[in-house]
This record gives sequence, C-alpha cells and structure tokens, in this order.
Amino acid sequence: MQLVLVHGAWFAGWTWSRVADDLRSRGHSVHVVEQLPSGADDPAARGDLAADVAHVRSVLDGVDSDDGVDSDDGVVLVGHSYGGIVTGELAAHPRVRHSVFVAAFRPSAGKSLSDVRSPHPVEWIEAREDGSLHVTADQAVARDVLAADLDEAAFADVHARRNGHAAITFAQPATAPAPAHPVTSCCARATARSSPPTRSGWRRAWTTSSGSTRPTWPR
Repeated sequence: MQLVLVHGAWFAGWTWSRVADDLRSRGHSVHVVEQLPSGADDPAARGDLAADVAHVRSVLDGVDSDDGVDSDDGVVLVGHSYGGIVTGELAAHPRVRHSVFVAAFRPSAGKSLSDVRSPHPVEWIEAREDGSLHVTADQAVARDVLAADLDEAAFADVHARRNGHAAITFAQPATAPAPAHPVTSCCARATARSSPPTRSGWRRAWTTSSGSTRPTWPR
C-alpha cells in the first residue's frame, strides 16, 4: 500500500515518525510530507492553504513504485488535524483511492477551519504581527489542549519543536470536492482534545463514511 501522510499546524512531518515506521515494518510504502509551506521557518516565506494543497499535490504526483510497492492501485492520503483540510482539498486527485482523516478538520465547501473548530477557548493560540499563529509557551496549557495523554517528558520534546503557522489558512474556505473513493475518519479519545499522531494512546478505530468501524488501516 502507498500512503502519503500530512501533518497538522505548528508541527512537521516528524510527528508521523512512529506511525510511518510501523507502517513500513508491515510492508507499506510511506511518503511523509516533511513541511507544509504554511509552517515554513521564515514567516515571510509561509504559504496559504492553496500553497499547502499544491505542495501535497506535488508529493502525490511523485509517488512511484521505485521502492517495490505497486502504486498502480492509487494512494491512501492521510491528514492529521489541519492537514485534514489539505487532504479534503485533494479528494479529486486521480491518484487518491482512499482519504483518511486522523483527528482532523474536514470543513464542507465554503467553510473554513475557523468556522468548524471546537468551542474550546483559544487562549493557547498566540497571534503575532507577522501574520502567524503560535502555540502558547505555557507547556502545561499546551499539553492539556494538544496531547493530554502524553506524559510531561514526552510532550516536552513535542512542545520544544513547535513552529509558527500562517494565520490566513484558518480563515480560507475549503472547496471540498466530492470524493469518488472511500473516506475514513479516526477520532481522538476524550482524554485529549487534539494531539499529534505520535501520541502513545492513538487508537486504530476507523469510522468509515457509512458509520461502521474496523480496527485496521483501509485496504
């Protein structure tokens, strides 16, 4: 199976490291999006939602069979958190055969992330004059919101590697093309409002578009 993994806001492809290693050990070919343009190190170089979609499209276009895994059957595109919006925007890509949303945003056409986000207070998000959003430096607050089920030591590493994210992406509406393939959503446990996919308690309970669940990756 060929998979492309898309990270969420404030972090990068390293958040998928344990998941990617596990999938590769099972014989799958995994392509991790290392850094979306919206999270570039240089605030002046940060892109918007369209730039993120274009970047992931280029990754999809570049997936091949050089690693011995057949890509003729298409790619499973996986998005976490903000990465879900990017994943949804690529639903009509001819190489995507299955879209997976891991604790991810998936706004309908015309809706933005800001329109569909949870009602939790946003004191943990800091807006800066350079047009970027940052996770609060208060590690305890950030852990409670992003990864309540990670112990303090594990989250300290995650928190230290956070980056800025282009604020404009939270306000840009999705086009949300209708997928012609199966869609699967995986929701986080109640013990964490949102979290990187490397968190220790990530469960493999996949809810399909028909509402059924199954404890494995889509085949």
